[in-house]
Amino acid sequence: MVEAVLWVRRRRAEGRTAEAAVQYAMMGWPVCAGAFPPGRAHHSADVQRACSCDRIGCPSPGAHPMSPAWQMLASTDPDVIARWWLTMPEANVILPTGRVFDVLDVPARAGMTALGQMERSGVRPGPVAISAGDRAHFFVRTRGAPADEREWWSCHLDCEPEEVADVSGLRWHCRDSYVIAPPSRYAGGSAARWVRHPGSYELPDGLRLLEVLADACEEIR
Repeated sequence: MVEAVLWVRRRRAEGRTAEAAVQYAMMGWPVCAGAFPPGRAHHSADVQRACSCDRIGCPSPGAHPMSPAWQMLASTDPDVIARWWLTMPEANVILPTGRVFDVLDVPARAGMTALGQMERSGVRPGPVAISAGDRAHFFVRTRGAPADEREWWSCHLDCEPEEVADVSGLRWHCRDSYVIAPPSRYAGGSAARWVRHPGSYELPDGLRLLEVLADACEEIR
């Protein structure tokens, strides 16, 4: 009975993930399929794998793209996304950054502290998500292709612009990076969730949030 209940819950979660992936695409956000924590059907009798990629010692179980070509595969076509999830319903949702939005990524405790400070001071944050890795993701307008190319940076080189490189715990996801989107599931059984849903909040300028987030990171450190 317990296994049957868990199976039903997992199937419902998969349906929500597919629906969310299509909704992100309809918003114009590029989407690609992510690895996921495998169910019992994916385990052998002797080996328990934490990630569907079957990589022994996967450093990010259930939290990375399925394909190394994820940047080329990412799509905003809802029909394409729907077909992907029909063939792989357990897949997590990957959102590439540096195209429509960037993501300021801080420890969840710092993020919630900063969010309260922003609301009290009149600073308007945009969408905010909490990952199962206990991180807060602040979605902001992308700086991936600014008018001044001297302001461009890539996450292949450094996920943080020079002025925040020394802030402990703060990451800036821009070009060549990605985040895991709600309601994706993680190896421990928890799921990412929205605190401020993207359908209700506009993307702000990331630099407006940066000082508050940096101060919150320093405070909890």
